[in-house]
Amino acid sequence: MRDGPNITTIAALIGDHARAQVLTALMSGMALTATELAAVAGVTKQTVSAHLAKLVDAGLLAVEAQGRHRYFSLADEDVAQLLESLMGVALRTGAVRVRSSPREPALRRARVCYDHLAGELGVLLYDNLVRREAFVFDANGLSLGERGRALIAELGIEPDQLEGRRRPACRTCLDWSERRHHLAGAVGSALLARFLELGWARRVPGTRIVAFSHDGEQRLRAWSGALPA
Repeated sequence: MRDGPNITTIAALIGDHARAQVLTALMSGMALTATELAAVAGVTKQTVSAHLAKLVDAGLLAVEAQGRHRYFSLADEDVAQLLESLMGVALRTGAVRVRSSPREPALRRARVCYDHLAGELGVLLYDNLVRREAFVFDANGLSLGERGRALIAELGIEPDQLEGRRRPACRTCLDWSERRHHLAGAVGSALLARFLELGWARRVPGTRIVAFSHDGEQRLRAWSGALPA
């Protein structure tokens, strides 16, 4: 049978090593230039430019010109969720690097997935909010309930500004390292941004790592309803 969308083109694009490196690098949520992505992929700028053109044409990447530079980023959250799910399948089936990066434990602990919190602390956050009945689960999926609205308001986030957008307010994303869900969508993005603003955590330059201070992690746990570590 040949029903449904044809996935072969997208699979072939992602399956190329250099393009996979580019896509993984852009999971940080930062827009990067062709020169920066060439260094990440270990190819020439000319070669990476050809790869980027294919990814843009396929709708996997977006590009924005600013002055003399062109900046590339993931097209949207759906692409990020696809990549995160593929990383989970790769881990489950044993398709891992022979030598782990020294940064891998920190990545597993807490990292950026597009623009929201992933890793052990991202899953802990989502699980605690579910336990505190922050969400409403119905036929339309996941939405922020009254308890959830009150909780994020405690952090200084205005719930009304996150709803009624083209982007879903809440959605789940399967975490590749924990193999459970973390929180994505506009609420997940706003929460990570607020954690950074409050100084609970910081982005580690050049990586996807989100480094929580000891005090910041305790505040995250206390706010979300977890027992102190």
